[in-house]
Amino acid sequence: MCGIIGIIADEDVVDGLYSGLLALQHRGQDAAGIITYDHMFHLKKGIGLVLRVFTKKNLERLKGNIGIGHTRYPTIGPGGTEDAQPFYVNTPFGIAMAHNGNVTNYWELKRSLAEESFRHLNSHCDVEVILNVFADELSHQNIKEFDESAVFEATRGVFERVRGSYSVVGMIVGKGLLGFRDPYGIRPLIFGRRGNSYGFASESVAFDLLGYETLRDVKPGEVIFVDMDRRVHSKVLIQKRHTPCIFEWVYFARPDSVIDGIGVYEARLRLGRELAKECLKRGIKPDVVVPVPDTARAAALPIAQTLGVELREGLIKNRYIARTFIMPTQRERIASVRQKLNPIKSEISGKRVLLVDDSIVRGTTSREIISLVRKAGAKEVYFAVTCPPLRYPCVYGIDMATRGEFIAKTHSVKEIERLIGADVLVYQTLEGMIKAVKGERPQEFCTACFTNRYPTGETEKTLRRFELERIQVKEG
Repeated sequence: MCGIIGIIADEDVVDGLYSGLLALQHRGQDAAGIITYDHMFHLKKGIGLVLRVFTKKNLERLKGNIGIGHTRYPTIGPGGTEDAQPFYVNTPFGIAMAHNGNVTNYWELKRSLAEESFRHLNSHCDVEVILNVFADELSHQNIKEFDESAVFEATRGVFERVRGSYSVVGMIVGKGLLGFRDPYGIRPLIFGRRGNSYGFASESVAFDLLGYETLRDVKPGEVIFVDMDRRVHSKVLIQKRHTPCIFEWVYFARPDSVIDGIGVYEARLRLGRELAKECLKRGIKPDVVVPVPDTARAAALPIAQTLGVELREGLIKNRYIARTFIMPTQRERIASVRQKLNPIKSEISGKRVLLVDDSIVRGTTSREIISLVRKAGAKEVYFAVTCPPLRYPCVYGIDMATRGEFIAKTHSVKEIERLIGADVLVYQTLEGMIKAVKGERPQEFCTACFTNRYPTGETEKTLRRFELERIQVKEG
């Protein structure tokens, strides 16, 4: 899961790219990068948060009226500096790209690019594969008479050769800015405008900050190309079943974003209403409802209203500690919970507390939070989760690629209840989650991590390979 942004304007775009990345920092805290172009590429990328990677000095040298930016959440590869995005190639024209997602046939493409096109990749980052496939396809077009059709055909080649999830922003030197989204639209991509400036971003919040009007979401299997004269060209090249990742609304996206026409905050309110029904079925009678900050806050409100009890901020978050879900190691996640959350004892002591959270993956974070609340004097601790049990690997860009990481894969709800230390554990139903997120829209979703049904038809062989690669990366 990453954050991407691209801008073409009449003035230098670095300030807009930098501000946009700050708005998208929640999508990845591992690395960040910006590339711009005037008479040459100007690139700065590194490990860490946006504020740490960029200084006033290196921002000043990122000149140019076209550029792209990225904030990384690692999936494929060990995640060193060499894997930080964006990437660029010098031919044809000079092309730079950044993406959000995960390429499931990464290793096959890397091998074929070397053997057939003599393109040798120098990282473990899958956007380098997408970039080189695009460059390879573009080099086969009639580039002496370049127009939007060359971009369309090169992107069509990407769609035909690259499997998995990918939302991409890119720029072609002297030609323009482009964005495209995989044929299933698994990862989000928004298209916007401010005056004579155009941009792409992972979420609408980046445009809100920059004063851009969100024109629309990029459609699945579509490429949008903005040439240097600001003419907009678009084409849907391949049509598949639109299945965006439902976890965007459950956890990843900011609550003030709107993705594919669905407001994230409103979706989380509906998730709370559906989860409240399950709480009523279990017959729990809390004295207070406490959200685990921040993503569960919206869902906790309708739960408290339905149960007729007070909603209280019983856990206070240190906002300078990173999101635990996207931390790379178990040790970091455990330490971070202790550093990030502190209970307000007056709201917890002697009370039956219903904690509301967005998900349980490994159970480590949930166990630490419940322990924290018990130490603050809670009489009983109930735990309600806005999504169903997670059981299957995500191969589309969320860092849960091995089945061994899922506590729900090998344990029943009662067993998980005991393992995390809850008096009662209440899960959202799959039907309730889907109903809540889509609202009134006739929308389907990727729910592979809950159902084992992968939109791109991943096989057991693919899943085993992903698990092996992920284990090897984590071990060394």
